[in-house]
Amino acid sequence: MSTTATTEIFDYQKWNAQLPALSKEYQSNSPYPHIVLENFLNPAVLDACIREFNQLNATDGWINYRHYNEDKRGLNKLDLLPEAIKETINELNSPEFLQWLSTITGIPNLLKDDGLEGGGIHQSTRGGYLNIHADFTAHPHERNWQRRVNVLVYLNPEWKEEWGGKLELWDRKMKACEASVLPVYNRCVIFSTDADSFHGHPLPMTCPEGTFRRSIALYYYTVEDNPLRKATYYQARPGDGNNKLLVKLDNKMVSLYTSIKRKLGINDKVVSNILRFFSGGKKR
Repeated sequence: MSTTATTEIFDYQKWNAQLPALSKEYQSNSPYPHIVLENFLNPAVLDACIREFNQLNATDGWINYRHYNEDKRGLNKLDLLPEAIKETINELNSPEFLQWLSTITGIPNLLKDDGLEGGGIHQSTRGGYLNIHADFTAHPHERNWQRRVNVLVYLNPEWKEEWGGKLELWDRKMKACEASVLPVYNRCVIFSTDADSFHGHPLPMTCPEGTFRRSIALYYYTVEDNPLRKATYYQARPGDGNNKLLVKLDNKMVSLYTSIKRKLGINDKVVSNILRFFSGGKKR
């Protein structure tokens, strides 16, 4: 029997009742529209997802996002995901959830991405990081899809603040971090994505080896006649000094690989290996 067949994954009665207040909070938050929600999914379902995460093969289907600006791994093939994780993603891509998400964000007609481009499940461990960046703005394989919203659900029981890994939300001029979010168990972050929605967790984590920062990451789109097309764009923080040049050089590689993906229809697993080779791999 399915792990979640008799268990509600997302409590629509609970979250629909809060929609007017949550939508107001979302759209008024700074530095750009976002919200942090606690106890987002049914804990029994999330626990099943964690158990499955622990049992996943270390190599099958994983993409190594390792270049100067990030060090993490991802798995975005639905047919390779275990049961509870797959059903959770399917629920968060369901018409009912899309309607809830459109209401809270104020963005009508949001679309799911069955290909989970750049999303799915992510994990990183000691030393992992993700430099501050604005996400790619258009789907690489769907010509008229503009990226609009990210949903991140964290699966990290007993995560300690001193380990780092906080999601930082920076102002649009990259002058200061205005909000930070510890990636603790069953916490969800929802935020609007555009060309200057800068975010990341730039400091290498200090969690013990074998302890993972894990998340379900889903991205949503709208159909536009002429979507803005920009690759993921990393930014050095104030005071990063000589790192600025390396960040810029890596941005050029990311832009090139995004163009290759779009033109040839290839996936992240192929191109991430190219990126890693040219950029020298993991930042030290």
